[in-house]
Amino acid sequence: MIDSMNLVILIASVLVVVAVFTSLISFRVGAPLLLVFLFVGLGAGEDGIGGIDFDNAPLAYFIGSIALAMILFDSGFETQLRTLKIAAAPSLVLATIGVMLTTGVVGGVTWLVLDVPWLVALLFGAIVSSTDAAAVFFLLRVGGINLRERTRSTLEVESGSNDPMAVFLTISLVELIMQGGGGDNIALQLLERFVLQIGLGAVLGLVGGLAIVQMINRIKLEPALVPIVVLACALSIFGATSIVGGSGFLAVYVAGLYAGNSQMRMSVGVRRFQHVTTWLAQIGMFVTLGLLATPSQFGEVIIPGVVLALVLVFVARPLAVWLCLLFFNFSRNDTAFISWVGLRGAVSILLAIVPMVEGVEYGQLLFNTAFIVVITSLLLQGWTIRLMARWLGIMIPPRHGPVDRIDLELPGNANQEVVVYRVHEESSVATGQRIPRWARPNLILRDGKSLRPHSAGRIQGGDQVYIITPPRHIELLDQLFAGPAEGANDVDLFGDFSFPPNTKIADIGRLYGFVIKEEDAESTVAEILERDLSGDIEPGDRVAYGMVELIVRRIDDEHGVVEVGMAVEQKPAKAKRRLPMFHSRAELLAIWKERQRRRLREKKRKARGDDASDDADESVLLIAGSASEGAGDGVTETLVAAEASDEVMADAADDDGVDTLANEAGDSIEHNVDKKPADDVDSKSDKSGKVT
Repeated sequence: MIDSMNLVILIASVLVVVAVFTSLISFRVGAPLLLVFLFVGLGAGEDGIGGIDFDNAPLAYFIGSIALAMILFDSGFETQLRTLKIAAAPSLVLATIGVMLTTGVVGGVTWLVLDVPWLVALLFGAIVSSTDAAAVFFLLRVGGINLRERTRSTLEVESGSNDPMAVFLTISLVELIMQGGGGDNIALQLLERFVLQIGLGAVLGLVGGLAIVQMINRIKLEPALVPIVVLACALSIFGATSIVGGSGFLAVYVAGLYAGNSQMRMSVGVRRFQHVTTWLAQIGMFVTLGLLATPSQFGEVIIPGVVLALVLVFVARPLAVWLCLLFFNFSRNDTAFISWVGLRGAVSILLAIVPMVEGVEYGQLLFNTAFIVVITSLLLQGWTIRLMARWLGIMIPPRHGPVDRIDLELPGNANQEVVVYRVHEESSVATGQRIPRWARPNLILRDGKSLRPHSAGRIQGGDQVYIITPPRHIELLDQLFAGPAEGANDVDLFGDFSFPPNTKIADIGRLYGFVIKEEDAESTVAEILERDLSGDIEPGDRVAYGMVELIVRRIDDEHGVVEVGMAVEQKPAKAKRRLPMFHSRAELLAIWKERQRRRLREKKRKARGDDASDDADESVLLIAGSASEGAGDGVTETLVAAEASDEVMADAADDDGVDTLANEAGDSIEHNVDKKPADDVDSKSDKSGKVT
């Protein structure tokens, strides 16, 4: 007995060490980290070089559930409230309705491909319906992909919050299958289970998070024990909620979300501890699931598995994402990227164990197929995320800032941080600018030596400086120590001139001689940018205004405009890739309005043609009447077309009179609108602001 126990300890520890060192492959060749850990488990399994015979599905599910609960708690704890505000609505729609849509589409194809009962097919759709939080977080945060804040936040919040929905659907469908099919009221039963599990999970998670914060703040514990107590409380919330019939996974995520955004003592130590335990949980879960798999059984399901994976990647996920984000005004390219970052991972494999544990007839078939789907997804999507972001043109210039930020636990409400900068060669202080008293470093590292500020002399490029400062000063410190953003001096990227954000566009127009719209006479350049960019602002964003372009040079932490550039001579920029799909609601509405205008014009032409066949006297009157009526119709069409094109409104306003408008508006509008339909949100930067 003791020898067996020691052997298990030896094998487990060796597998962890191997998994950690093989993770270097992921950093070097860009392979998804989850895939590396899975291959470690497969290599150690009964069909691999390790030859370990592990077929204990209940134990694997137990280990995976605990690991997933720890990962979800840490995901909630690390999700900032600002990120949640930016992406709460689209993320929650994706995490609920998106999961259900994916389940339905994949379930329908599974029924055809695997030839299983329709309820079992839906079960498989639920198993592979959620994205993997660990894989998404790793690729976005460590992979060096710089995205818009809204897109990045939507992906992170969705991947952390869609697991409870997939777990709910999987367990509910397994119970219905074991009960004999659920009868005719399956939808009602699922709705009742949804209200019970999701409702209890959200409420008990909120109560549990509040209890954790109050306990840590009121009871003085040994600092080393606080992270252990917090993790134990999180797992107790998970277990208690599951026992009473709620979603334990949702409860532990909500508890982490509340605790991580509250003023809690020792939160810095808790975060550091959770980083370690989360990595350990990921390694343990992935390697265990790899051990449980039997690659020799994959031969009979490899073709159906690959087919289902391709349907999931190219049909189910894009369709679900497009329908869910239709009303949130995402661009086509952002929607396409979100649909591509739908990696399946350990959660899908973990849920595939449930049918085997519960004795579902097709349990082993579903597990093997899910494993093939996960591996295909990781190989296809995980390895191409950066390439896809570059192909879609949605990557933004990196923002230079502090190398590291360390929270300080100080008495009372003294909110301070240790900020670490590596001084840029072209920064203000490296070129000789005086450092304000409040920004002077507390420690300087130079050539591997620690120096006091008074003995270090003038700060040099490459120095590493440590500064204790309030978080509100970080933006000011960036301007002193960090270098300019990549390409900040590039005229093609950031324009010829720069202005403060409160500069009025009318003053710039008088200075550079371009026409200002009457309604913008009192507007600042920042207000125009924020209006036309819908609040989702990143450095390098452009808005065409007349014969110039306004460009965002710098932003603050709240994505407010700090500096504005202007391009006087618009240079032909590389056209942004335009996809023929993923239209937003605004684009679909513009297309529908354009079709309605075309139908209206056709009816008027037919009516005028019929009237021309009347006798000469009546035709004279009708021609005179249609001329005056044409003026009214022309004005109406101009106003309608202006909703889709600001340029048409500008041209209509410059016409000499109503008579000219009556004669030329119909043909002019038809030519301009048909030639340049206003259905491309992404093409703002390519418009000159004047219709020719």
